[in-house]
Amino acid sequence: MTISRSFSRRLLPIALAMAAPATSHAQLRVSRLVGDHMVMQRGVAVPVWGWAPPGDAITVTFDGRRHATRADAKGAWQVTLPAMKAGGPHEMTVADRGERIAVRDILVGDVWICSGQSNMEFVVADARNGASEVAAAHDPMIRHFKVPNSYATRPEDELAGGSWEVADSAHAGHVTAVGYFFARDVRKHVNVPIGLLHTSWGGTRIEEWMSAEALHLGPGAVDSMMRQEREREAHALDSVRARLGGTLPTRDAGLVDGRAVWADPTLSDTAWATIAVPADWETQGYDALDGIAWYRTSFELSDAEARAGVTLGLGEIDDSDISYVNGHEVGRMTNAWDKPRRYAVPASALRAGRNVITVRVEDTGGGGGIVGVPAELYVESGGVKRPLAGAWKFKVGLVSAGTNAQQINTVPTLLFNKMVHPLLRYPIKGALWYQGEANADHYADAVAYRPLFAGMIEDWRRRWHVGAFPFLFVQLANYMAADSEPVLESNWAALRESQSAALRLPNTAQAVIIDIGEGGDIHPKNKQDVGARLALAARKVAYGEKSVVYSGPTFRRQRVRGDRVIVHFDHVGGGLTTRGGSPPGGFAIAGADRHFVWANASIEGDSVVVWSDRVKNPVAVRYAWDNNPTRANLYNREGLPAAPFRTDAW
Repeated sequence: MTISRSFSRRLLPIALAMAAPATSHAQLRVSRLVGDHMVMQRGVAVPVWGWAPPGDAITVTFDGRRHATRADAKGAWQVTLPAMKAGGPHEMTVADRGERIAVRDILVGDVWICSGQSNMEFVVADARNGASEVAAAHDPMIRHFKVPNSYATRPEDELAGGSWEVADSAHAGHVTAVGYFFARDVRKHVNVPIGLLHTSWGGTRIEEWMSAEALHLGPGAVDSMMRQEREREAHALDSVRARLGGTLPTRDAGLVDGRAVWADPTLSDTAWATIAVPADWETQGYDALDGIAWYRTSFELSDAEARAGVTLGLGEIDDSDISYVNGHEVGRMTNAWDKPRRYAVPASALRAGRNVITVRVEDTGGGGGIVGVPAELYVESGGVKRPLAGAWKFKVGLVSAGTNAQQINTVPTLLFNKMVHPLLRYPIKGALWYQGEANADHYADAVAYRPLFAGMIEDWRRRWHVGAFPFLFVQLANYMAADSEPVLESNWAALRESQSAALRLPNTAQAVIIDIGEGGDIHPKNKQDVGARLALAARKVAYGEKSVVYSGPTFRRQRVRGDRVIVHFDHVGGGLTTRGGSPPGGFAIAGADRHFVWANASIEGDSVVVWSDRVKNPVAVRYAWDNNPTRANLYNREGLPAAPFRTDAW
């Protein structure tokens, strides 16, 4: 997008005006959604809007056709372009009496909202085979707009920033992976441009993405919650201050003139605190701590091992690290909170006997510290890994001042107000949603998700004014340790059930991914299959392909026959089968006593027969009712997994 003048002025003022808050309307501006490489929704009237000096006459020219309007008393203006067929590229100009904005390379196609928390925020570069996926990105018909992380206490009309980019190899690395792989698969079957309007933020609960009206919050409720959050943070900082002897350091004494003095192996750390690794420091008495902290531990090597070099595994570090061995820097990553550190340590940094590891961790918001799972922390020598998880030494170097945005983004409605509300005028084809992990910490929250999720979908549909648009969502993946025995309550299973309940709404579908998660990583790398399963759903729900099998088997009804339960399924496709051809697993059965035991199962046509010698009078069956249902292996022949279910309401 370029800006020109019909009379002499510098470009800097208009650049500043384009970046200015919505309250400043001294110059001609367009919505940030209107820019080079944008994708407009086909088949519907498309508004183009912005701001200008009050009363100014505005002319929007699209492919030679002029549309005129005038800025109102507050400087706002809008024109509406007629419905268009897919295609492009097109050009548009917006002009008033003294300024002209040119917008180039506009495509008309389908626009999909991509929203949720960190698994939607997860980018292509970090996905499975990320480097090769980025290198192979060559479809100029896929475009991406990332809404910046931002919040507001009241609904606002203007975004904080963002611009459209072509999802080519130069840009695909930072595109939402789920959205990109979805678009790539859709375009194999629907030959139209795809725009990904991406608004997500890691660690957020669903309440943050809902309007105050949808949450039934009265006037002043958000302000009250903001005050409570700031008071909570202040109290937490007071606690940290007390732990640090009454002051909060504002300068990192561990790093002086670029020299890591706290990484010196001869430094005595006996006075340092002790902390468990891996774990967030917030869970260990340092709540609300953003800034820099240092970790130290040691390991032993023989002379031969020291001369051969080792590999150091430091788990995931939230957010950035500089890592040292015996004072020698051996690796660093910046803003890589979800990437396990694995650093090669040369012989020149090692010695026979005791070797000291020091890690400088910088956290900019939310959880901080050396996190991940214990198996990711090790010293590897000669192919043998020695564990490093346990008690480390810990010292705070610097405490950042200011509001903790990662905590602020947990206040209901704040993200809707700034990251959804400004999008509502932009017509869309549908929405992709991947969120729920943050609402699954407690069983009661997982159950309460059901009305919240359905309420959010209905509220978004009302506000977008494009009808009951397709809403496709990802059910939570398998995660954490598998249960050795069936459980009555499972947070993640209950959250999945709450998600599936939204299927009662029209034009909805879910992608079940209980088979492609990673027990030790809440951010599974296989986003290709997630996108592919959402694309199948879109082909059915959004694009009307009648014959496409878009869902794995779903529970229809059960029938008790003696000591056995016959479970009937919908969406069996070409027939029921199991992964690897083994008998169906993941089924549990119970009698009236509500005590579930693992069950035997066999496939009979489009049904599964479930039984156990321990339950003579069965009443209920559950399938994949676990945080990480590793036993679950039921599919249809199209390769889509059966959705978790229970036949009871206990």
